[in-house]
Amino acid sequence: MSSKHILLLVGDFVEDYEAMVPLQILQMVGHQVDTVCPDKPVGSHVVTAIHDFEGHQTYSEKWGHNFAITTNFERIVPDDYDGLVIPGGRSPEYLQLNEQVLEIVRHFATKGKPLAVTCHGPYLLSAAGVVGGRRCQAYPTLRPELERAGAIWDPPSAEFDSVCVDGNLVSAPAWPANPAWMREFLRILDK
Repeated sequence: MSSKHILLLVGDFVEDYEAMVPLQILQMVGHQVDTVCPDKPVGSHVVTAIHDFEGHQTYSEKWGHNFAITTNFERIVPDDYDGLVIPGGRSPEYLQLNEQVLEIVRHFATKGKPLAVTCHGPYLLSAAGVVGGRRCQAYPTLRPELERAGAIWDPPSAEFDSVCVDGNLVSAPAWPANPAWMREFLRILDK
């Protein structure tokens, strides 16, 4: 496997396991990963949130860790990257309002570069207008949003540890799918 250059897009209250675990997996196999966030310079951090499934009607949320930012967002050149990872959590709720974020997402989608999204990360696919006709998964509450944007929810009975692959797009519903999600992303990166 040759080393790839990966962009990991985060914001405050990104889901901890969906940012930290992919970062460590990608680094463990030798890939270079740049972590970026709009308005956060190199050397700063975002705060993560830990979401858990404890039998309530929705997930619980706890304060997570500080997650280091390694590259200035304003200097990002999408052509310099081989793949994009978009974790979930709360950050996609507001990152979808940033046009430069959406341009980055559009770049990866239209160039057919490996694109991994999980949980609430597909908000960015919908906002960028790149999910129409694509099979994907996300946290279940995003299903109406994605289907309105033209996405195909696949499989219809997705579990939290499942993964969906549609060409360059690898999507999953939440952090319990991290092993399958990252395994499929690595497979596509290695093509």
